[in-house]
Amino acid sequence: MADDVFIAISGEALHAKSKVYMGRAMTRKAAGDLDEYQLWASLALELLGKAALARQHPCLVVDPQHAPSMFVAAGFNITTDVKTITAKTLFERLTHLVPRFDKVVQKFCMEIAERRNAELHSADLPFKTMRLDAWEERYWHACDTILRHMETSLEDWIGAADAAAPRQLLAEAASALTAAVKLRVESHRAAFQELKKAEREKLHADAELREPDKQTVLFPDRYDEIWSESCPACACRAFVTGEQTGEDITKEADEYGIWETVDREFVGEEFKCPTCDLTLTGSDELDAAGIDYIHTDQQEREMEYEPDYGND
Repeated sequence: MADDVFIAISGEALHAKSKVYMGRAMTRKAAGDLDEYQLWASLALELLGKAALARQHPCLVVDPQHAPSMFVAAGFNITTDVKTITAKTLFERLTHLVPRFDKVVQKFCMEIAERRNAELHSADLPFKTMRLDAWEERYWHACDTILRHMETSLEDWIGAADAAAPRQLLAEAASALTAAVKLRVESHRAAFQELKKAEREKLHADAELREPDKQTVLFPDRYDEIWSESCPACACRAFVTGEQTGEDITKEADEYGIWETVDREFVGEEFKCPTCDLTLTGSDELDAAGIDYIHTDQQEREMEYEPDYGND
């Protein structure tokens, strides 16, 4: 396999190129060119995300519908035309790889990618209308989330001096989010405490009868699992929905080859309490409210066997 082909999907090369683009972004910001700052920043973010996937395995960044690219990712140089995944696929895959890269972060990353596409491929000027304070702190949060998973930092990515401002921005944003969540919890707690004792006790009793698998109406969007948590406001049984990020077989199939035991891991995306109506969105808000956004369980399930592939 030729190095100049593989470098296109090398995690190290993608990471290095993202640093170059981030350097160009910071240069444009220093010059006051905020449109081009956002353009280079959006390109750097996409390359950084691909670097995170490629470090896990190069096949995660190539187009699965383009067989020659899959061969290159597997180490066989049969083409120089390596096709990679779209931004939509990239950010979807990151939700399964990076625990704090939840749907809130994914949605923001898609928005900035769509603005970049409009900037490059149409007569629109989407960056011109974006205020710096409307996107920058969320941008640094997305980058920091990916970098932490890669066991590196903003300081390494953009240089210690330039990272000082994003670090301050992130600290201020985290502090503001924590304060806002605590106020929200306190408000719902106060409203619940205003109820008569008998009514509170009845609500507690009713909440204990609710089962996670019966709460799909609370979460109309797609989810992998629903589990119960104690509400930080009213202490009633509430629910969290999230995406599965991993599983391990802890007990192989029995002698009949039918059942296996699996440990599963999920990352919380959304919290809802049917009793006091408290809602939290994203792992950051769950964390700020004192709810563990990482959930694990064990499942005994019947093994599934795939049908014949159809090699005809």
